Amino acid sequence: MVIMMTVIGFITSINQQFQLPIKSAYLHSAGGWTNSFATLLIFAFFLSYLVLGPTSARFVERHGYKMTIVRGLVMLAGGILLFILSALLFIYTSLWFMLSETVRLPVSYLIFLLGSFVCGAGITFMQSSVNPYLIACTVPGTSAVQRQNIGGVGNSTMTMLAPLFVSMVIFGGVDDLEALQIQEVILPMIILMGVVLILSYIVKRLHVPHIEGTTSGEDAEVSFKTVWRIRRVRLGCIALFCYVGVEVCIGANIILYGQNDLSLSYSTVALYATLYWGAMLVGRFVGSFLNRVSDRKLLWSTTLLSAILILIAVVTNQPYWLIAVGLCHSVMWGAIYSLALKELGSLATRASGVLLMGLIGGALLPFLQSLLADLLGGAYHYTWLLVIAGELYMLYYALVGSRFGEVKA
Repeated sequence: MVIMMTVIGFITSINQQFQLPIKSAYLHSAGGWTNSFATLLIFAFFLSYLVLGPTSARFVERHGYKMTIVRGLVMLAGGILLFILSALLFIYTSLWFMLSETVRLPVSYLIFLLGSFVCGAGITFMQSSVNPYLIACTVPGTSAVQRQNIGGVGNSTMTMLAPLFVSMVIFGGVDDLEALQIQEVILPMIILMGVVLILSYIVKRLHVPHIEGTTSGEDAEVSFKTVWRIRRVRLGCIALFCYVGVEVCIGANIILYGQNDLSLSYSTVALYATLYWGAMLVGRFVGSFLNRVSDRKLLWSTTLLSAILILIAVVTNQPYWLIAVGLCHSVMWGAIYSLALKELGSLATRASGVLLMGLIGGALLPFLQSLLADLLGGAYHYTWLLVIAGELYMLYYALVGSRFGEVKA
């Protein structure tokens, strides 16, 4: 499960880091909406959580944890194949479509967006299996949030390396965005697709123990109605919406912020993203030892500190404070998940599917931030206030929302 978390982190981060190269390669004729169209890449990826979250939960119940992960890996390979086809189409054809007199987009851009959605679908299936398994499994001397933080260390390690992989390995450390060539993604993506397919074969051959009492045999409609009646699950879904949204806003849009507002080079802003994800890695590593700190205390303290750090970044217009927020973000996922799923028993898998729908925040909040930036003339400076609002909601969930709707026998 920890290895699967590393795959989830790597693919999710790679998709985010493609924003700037896609903007440079595909969006020369996008008018004044280049930031918004670039962020649609993230929107397409996280849209799959909303569309397929409940479906992935039902798949776990019918086919088990292992086959759900295998299905997710195969879908992931299909999404990577679409990235390759998009680059090939852009190289060898000149198919375009017009949105208006001033906005013209290549068809290969749409295929890249589709590939992002399919990759997100694969990750959705993997998440629906990995997260409830880490919570439900019994490992002596560990808590549920601690086990998630251990998995998060693997996740954050690959998330941290992904920006450097995109900027240094795929695009060869190019600082001049005009020199980026989209065909450079083809060979690395072919290798990555092969690795994913090999992983799917290995997982299929492994024995993954089933945990009794974590799946439900009830009718799907009744089960989901039951889950929706649990208020802390509903509010937890919104909390995950905010968490993933603000995490991606910083991890992905710090690159566009550095380029647009501060006129920094591509390699420099990619380093900023790497440092942010690296801070999350450090935080999760430390969090994996915090088995005596309650989930609620972890969440309210880190969300409050995050809001303060982002406010300082707005006042000073310095990205370093945003990098520091990664330390706080590192433990929020596990804390929210644990608070929402605690003592749900056979409803845990269904509730996990509901919670995954909240990950649409990773699509909506970064897109809304970039849309605001375009409306403000391309500047991201004051758009970070939107991220502060997300942090404040999670603070509310930690202090109040997670206490509602306890499950009755």
